[in-house]
This record gives sequence, C-alpha cells and structure tokens, in this order.
Amino acid sequence: MTFGGKKATTLLFAGDLVVFIVALWITLFARYLAVPELSTFIFQVDLYSPIFIVWILIFYMAGLYSKRVILFKNELWGIILRTQLLNIVLAALYFFFIPELGIAPKTILVLYLFISLGGIFLWRMFLFAHVTLPSSRDKAVLIGSGSEVEELRTEVNSNQRYQIEFLASFSPEELLTNFSEYAKEFQRMGVTMLVVDTEHDSLRPLLPKIYELAFISPTYLFVNLYEMYEEVFDRVPLSLLQYDWFLNNVSTSASNFYKIGKRTIDILGGIAMLFVMLLATPFVFLALRLEGPGSLFITQERFGKNGTRIKTYKFRSMRYSDSGEWIHGKRDITELDQKSKQNYITRVGAFLRTTSLDEFPQCINVLRGELSLIGPRNDMVSLGMRLGEAIPYYGIRYIVKPGITGWAQINQQYEQGNISPQSIEETKIRLAYDFYYIKNRSFALDIVIALKTFKRMLFRVSSL
Repeated sequence: MTFGGKKATTLLFAGDLVVFIVALWITLFARYLAVPELSTFIFQVDLYSPIFIVWILIFYMAGLYSKRVILFKNELWGIILRTQLLNIVLAALYFFFIPELGIAPKTILVLYLFISLGGIFLWRMFLFAHVTLPSSRDKAVLIGSGSEVEELRTEVNSNQRYQIEFLASFSPEELLTNFSEYAKEFQRMGVTMLVVDTEHDSLRPLLPKIYELAFISPTYLFVNLYEMYEEVFDRVPLSLLQYDWFLNNVSTSASNFYKIGKRTIDILGGIAMLFVMLLATPFVFLALRLEGPGSLFITQERFGKNGTRIKTYKFRSMRYSDSGEWIHGKRDITELDQKSKQNYITRVGAFLRTTSLDEFPQCINVLRGELSLIGPRNDMVSLGMRLGEAIPYYGIRYIVKPGITGWAQINQQYEQGNISPQSIEETKIRLAYDFYYIKNRSFALDIVIALKTFKRMLFRVSSL
C-alpha cells in the first residue's frame, strides 16, 4: 500500500550502512590520493564497525527509520544534521580517548566524518526519494463514513509516496441506493482497489456483493479500512470502532514469556531509575529550596490496572500541587482552590519536566508492580472519571497495566505549549494510540517505545 513499511526501513538501513562503508573508502582515497589496498580497507572497516553500529542505533532512536521520515522530509535536513553531529562527537570520543585503537593520522577521522555526513545527506535527501517514488499509483475508492475516512483520504492523496490514490469516497447509504450502478462507475473510473469499512452496520447487507467484486473479479483488490488506517497513522480509527472490534482485538491474555520478560525488564529498569533518583534527590531538594518553600515530592491518586487506585510519586514541578495531587499526605481542597489561580511551573520544575527527572520517583510504583515502564499513561482519578464519562470505551485502556511512557507519548503531537492532552479531542487521539498499543503489544513494540523515549529525553526532537 505504501513504501513506508518494512521494505522501506530495510532499504534505508542497508543504504545507510553502504554510505558509511563507501565514505570510508573515499576517505582513504582522498587522504592518500591512491586506491586503498584491500587489506588496508578491511582493517579500517573492522576498526570503524563499532561506530557503524552505534550510528545506526542513534539513527533509529532519532526516528530516522520511521514512517513519517520516509513519507515526509520537510524537517529531515535538521534531524539528519543534529543526529550526525552527535554521531561525529561520539566517533571523535571513541578514537581520541582509546588511543590503542591505533587510528593515525587523525586526518583520516576528520575527513571521514565530513564525507560520511555529505554521503548521508545525498542518500537520504535525493537518492532514496528518487528510488522509492512509485512510477504509478493504484486507483482506489473508500467505502465508509466518519471523520477518519476523510482523514485517511486527505493523508494519502496529499503525498505521492503512497502507492495508491483515492479517486472518491462513498458512504454505505449512497451505495445502498443503487449498488450495481456504482459498480459500473468503479469500472469506468479504472478503480483497482476497494478500501472498505467492513464493520459499518449499514454496509453489511452489501458485503456479499462487495466481496463478489473483490474476490470473484480479478480487477479489484480488497483492503480493510481499519488495517489501512492503522498502517498509515499507527493508531486505530477511534470513531469507527464497534463492540465487535474489542471482542476481536482486545485481550488481557499474553504469553507467559512476555509477562515474565516484561516484569523482569520493569524490575531492572526500576532499579536503574531508583539509582538515578537517589543521586538526583539532594540536588533537586537544594534547587527547589533555593527557589522557594514547598515539598520535594508530590503524591497523586491515579488509576492502575483494571481501574484500581494507586498513589504515584513525582518530584514537585509546580509552585503548588494541583487539585488532583496530595500535599504532605493530606488533601486540602480549600487551600488548593485558593492557590490554583496562582499556580505555575517553576524554573526548576521546567528543567525537571524537560529532562523527565520529575517522573523518576515513580520507580517505586514500578518496583511494587503497580506501574510498568511501558504502557498506556494513566490519569489522576478525578480526571479519568470525567474522561470516562465523555469518551466511549475510555476505561478499556486500563485493561493492561499503565506505564510511565507509552505509544501515545512518543507519537502524538500536542498543540503548541502542551505537554499532555489538554482537550477532549487530543485525549481521543491519545486513546486511539493506546488501543493500537493494547492490540499490538509485544517485546518488539516495547523496544521501539523505549528507544524513542530515550530519543525524546536526549535529543528533545519532536517526532515527524
């Protein structure tokens, strides 16, 4: 459907590796003005192999193998430049601080860093785009209704890198009036693909006829609307969900291997977070005390798995705790209401949030087994109850253990200045990402989330 899945990622990975190796050959040629001997070249490749591995990992963490980077390149220049500059620094540290590696003269390293940077720009910005641009696009129609249908049509039609083009979209009610005439219209339009919302109640009487077109006639390729939407946006089409979807895709069961492995990783990660928290606590306490009075930690009552109530811990980042938090172990609504109008994120708090240090005390919840490192982000109880009343199926997100970071946190872009959903519409998008995670959760997906979380912490670069 798109050149944005495993094939594109594999091609990008292979291309980057080839660029690194070819750049090294060009560097040796430029340095000595002679074709390098094979033995010399192989020796240099072995020497640089750890650098290649680290660079590929940094590229992945920076999102340079993501679907958005493949399809859209308006911010690609800046991301490549920042990422490769970091890689250059790592390479310099690697060779300059480990002299026994024997790279001499240093001119080779300097030349290589600049040549590899130019090679990555050439490959990523020009060659890859030229190689992967489809020569023609399949003609398709959308059969369904809802905001996500038009969202999908707009997204696909606005970018030629998708291998399909939607000529039109039809609601089930339209097709019910005269399906045979619409079928003839599909032929006149040269349609080769039908993208269908198979769960739409009004469409079910027509499904036998649509299946007949798709499976008996070799002219049409049948694609489920849900699957295409998920492939394009990496979230589920929330407004199209019916009860059947949850019965077929949402389950509390998981393999014992996944459960034990995930819990093991949570414990190891929780211990690592505890170590960082213990090191940071004296400095955070001193900084907060210099800034003004207030507690070091805050305690919040939040939802846990299956809607249970848990108390979570964070470093205080605002002048006062907000109305959903606990101060000194006792909730004081009157005092909070009076202070809420004067509340704001402090300078120390802004630093804690930017570096995510404010989240580290939640290691206590992770070690207790109340939270996971990765899972749907939980809400404070009062907020979660209001959202549950306003958004259908909202409580189903707690069918799995909530996490400190999750699929929504690394993918969703909030409105300017927001660090979390601030409206019902933003929360619905977050829920769509949460359901995608619940449906597809696995070790592979958890690793992707962990790496991209590190990227957000270290690079502070917005996802494309």
